[in-house]
Amino acid sequence: MNASMLSYILFSCLLLSVQAQNCTVRDIIRYTKYLLEESSVSCPCRETAVSSCTCLPIAEPGHELACFVEGTEHMLKNNISSNAVIARLNLSFQIQLDRNLCKSLARGDQCQYKTKGNVKEFLNKILRTYQTINKSRA
Repeated sequence: MNASMLSYILFSCLLLSVQAQNCTVRDIIRYTKYLLEESSVSCPCRETAVSSCTCLPIAEPGHELACFVEGTEHMLKNNISSNAVIARLNLSFQIQLDRNLCKSLARGDQCQYKTKGNVKEFLNKILRTYQTINKSRA
């Protein structure tokens, strides 16, 4: 096991212990802003075999966490953006979903959506969702 893997495992354990207590918002906002700044993908989402744009689910209210898990898993599998940051986001969403920590975002564990969007639209949905939670706590 190399040093980067060990640090990732330690970070994950720390994240698990912190997130076991509440709906974490600040880190998700910070990671999402970083990915939005880094992302250059703004092409329109077209679900065709010839499209080079990734189409990710834009969640219906109450199903955000399941769609955030699904979308970040898709991003990880397709090497979109910074994998380490996406892995942290995915783990955060999975913990929140599994432990029912953000009740308003997880009425079920199935992703329900009417539309799909590109990477920027998906990340902006995450950002707006968690900024709304953050504002309601202030």
